[in-house]
Amino acid sequence: MARIAGIDLPKNKRGEIGLTYIYGIGRATARRILENAGISYDKKVHEWNDDELGAIRNFINAELKVEGALRSEVSMNIKRLLDIVCYRGLRHRKGLPVRGQRTKTNSRTRKGKRKTVAGKKKAPKK
Repeated sequence: MARIAGIDLPKNKRGEIGLTYIYGIGRATARRILENAGISYDKKVHEWNDDELGAIRNFINAELKVEGALRSEVSMNIKRLLDIVCYRGLRHRKGLPVRGQRTKTNSRTRKGKRKTVAGKKKAPKK
């Protein structure tokens, strides 16, 4: 079982894909790690020997910020924006999109389920 940065990597996936299960590692970074360790992208995770696993671990520990450290850095960055009360911080606080997307339609992921507001009733004529 390959365990890197506190994450159990899936055994039957290609190495390039298996490394993306670690928070902070995407496809491009996974390729860079495997290239640096001298491992084929197509080699499955369960086929890695101890030397290859050690090389991957060493590269990740030395070069990258992943999992807990990265999560705490991201949350501290958001907290800083909230504390200085900048526009982006206000958007985070309100739970709205931060990067300039339109909100009249779309942005349901950030805003949550629709809250229907009833239309105004017309007064009866006399």
